[in-house]
Amino acid sequence: MTPFALLYALHVLAATIWVGGMFFAWMVLRPAAGAMLQAPDRLKLWADVFRRFFLWVWVAVLVLPIGGIGMWHMRFGPLESAPRYVHIMAGLYLVMLALFLRIQLLQLPALKRAISTEDWPAGGAVLGRIRRLVVINLALGLAVVALASARPPL
Repeated sequence: MTPFALLYALHVLAATIWVGGMFFAWMVLRPAAGAMLQAPDRLKLWADVFRRFFLWVWVAVLVLPIGGIGMWHMRFGPLESAPRYVHIMAGLYLVMLALFLRIQLLQLPALKRAISTEDWPAGGAVLGRIRRLVVINLALGLAVVALASARPPL
């Protein structure tokens, strides 16, 4: 396997884990949890889901720029030589990273506090904010996947 192919494979796997995880959470787990669980159990479930999933997102957050920048330099040379779609994907990554960090550093601690004090209405409000951020990140992630898939072959 060439260095480029290795970077490409790791990059695609990291994107799949992050975007696929958000898709599963939004389209499958969220409606099932809402239909099956009362607020306290639903909030506890989501706190545990986020704890587990975010470990993998941290891996993706680290692997994506390593793979992306490595491929960028191998394929296009200087940063300004890359086509517009590469710049757009890099920019969208930064927006997605910022949204993830907002959830991880601000919203998740608030959710944990609400659960620990059994303030279920506050926890529900925090979970609603997290859901809105996740759906924005999911839309951005799907846009990046579509852009990457529609680009010229490497």
